[in-house]
Amino acid sequence: MITEPRQLALDALNRIEIEGAFANVLLPKMLAVSQLDSRDRNFVTELVYGSTRMQRACDFLVDRFMAKDPDAKTRTVLRLGAYQLAFMRTPTHAAVSATVELAPQRTRGLVNAVLRKVANNIPEKDADWPSLAVRLSYPDWIVDWLIADMGLDAATKALEAMNAPASRTERDDGYTQDLGSQWVVDLVSAQRDELVADVCAAPGGKATGLASAGATVLASDLHRGRVRLLAGNIDRISGQGVAPVLVANATALPYADRSLDRILVDAPCSGLGALRRRPDARWRITPDAVETLGNLQRRLLTEACRVVKVGGTVVFSVCTITNAETLDIDNWMADAHPNLVPIDRPGEPWMPLGRGAVIFPHTADTDGMAIFRYRCQS
Repeated sequence: MITEPRQLALDALNRIEIEGAFANVLLPKMLAVSQLDSRDRNFVTELVYGSTRMQRACDFLVDRFMAKDPDAKTRTVLRLGAYQLAFMRTPTHAAVSATVELAPQRTRGLVNAVLRKVANNIPEKDADWPSLAVRLSYPDWIVDWLIADMGLDAATKALEAMNAPASRTERDDGYTQDLGSQWVVDLVSAQRDELVADVCAAPGGKATGLASAGATVLASDLHRGRVRLLAGNIDRISGQGVAPVLVANATALPYADRSLDRILVDAPCSGLGALRRRPDARWRITPDAVETLGNLQRRLLTEACRVVKVGGTVVFSVCTITNAETLDIDNWMADAHPNLVPIDRPGEPWMPLGRGAVIFPHTADTDGMAIFRYRCQS
C-alpha cells in the first residue's frame, strides 16, 4: 500500500514508460487501492498526467546538463522533478529534495545536481526552447501535420489547450462524458421508437445517450473486451432502450439492407483532438496510422450506407482534427455515395468544416471533434 503521493506517481510513471501501461487505465486503478485523500489523489494525477504529456519538454530541460543518457528509472525521476520545477512551479527545495529521495541510490547525486541546474535555468521565453514541438512536448509530426491543416496560430492554440487537464462533465444520469461527445449525441437527433445503431459503441456513453431520447439502440463493438466494458457501463447507469450488446465488425454489420432509421459511426481515429484526456496517446500514435484509420473510416461508412433506410440518417463523428480523417472523408463520401446528402451544419459552438462541422479544444473547452451528417435519398 503506497501512501506517499510522489512515490505512487513515480511507480505509475515507471509502469507507463517501461511496461507500456496506459496512463488513463492504470492510474485510476492505483488510486482506488491507495489510502490517499482527495487532495493527494489530485496531486498524483497532476504529476502522472502532466509528466507524461510534457515528457519531451522535461527531457530537454534535463538533457542540457547530462553527459549521457540515464537509465530508464533515473530518466523517469528526472522528468518528475523537472515537471514540478518548470510546469508546477514547485519551490526548488521541495521539488528537488522530495524527488532525490525517490531516485535509485546510485544516481541520487546526479539527480540532485541536474535538478538544481534545471531550477536555475527554466526557459522564460518561447524562443528559449529549440522548437515549438519541444516547448509544447509533442512529436514533430503531430505539430507539423496540424500546422499544415489548421495554420500556425490555430494549431498552436489547439496543442496548448490539449496540454491542460480535461474538464470533467457529468450527465444527468451520472455518466462522465465530454461535452463534445454529448453534443454529438444531440446531433444524431434520435427520436422515440426509432431503430438506431451505434456501431463503434464502447465504452457506451453515446449509446446510452441515444437511448435516453426513447429510441431503441443497437450497440456493438468489434472486440469482446470492449463489449464487456460497454455492457458494464450500460448496466451501471440502467441504460434502458439499449438492446443486448453485440460483438460485431462494423464493416460487415449483421443488419439487413435499409433496416435502420439512424446510424452513428463514431469511428476509430487518431484521437488527435482528445490528447488532453489521454496523456500518453501522443507518444503512441504514428503518422501512418492516420492514413490507415482514414481507410477504415471509409469502409465503416460504406457499410452504414447499406443498412440505413431511405430517408434515414448517417452520422459520422471522430475525436480528431486532421483533414485526412474529416474533410478528406467527406469529400470521398460526396463521390462514393452521392445518394447521401449533407444535413445542415450545426451552429455555435460548432464551426463549419466542409459539409460538416468541428469544435476545437481551444474554442469550446472540449475534446476536438468533427461531425458530418447525411440523409439517405435513395
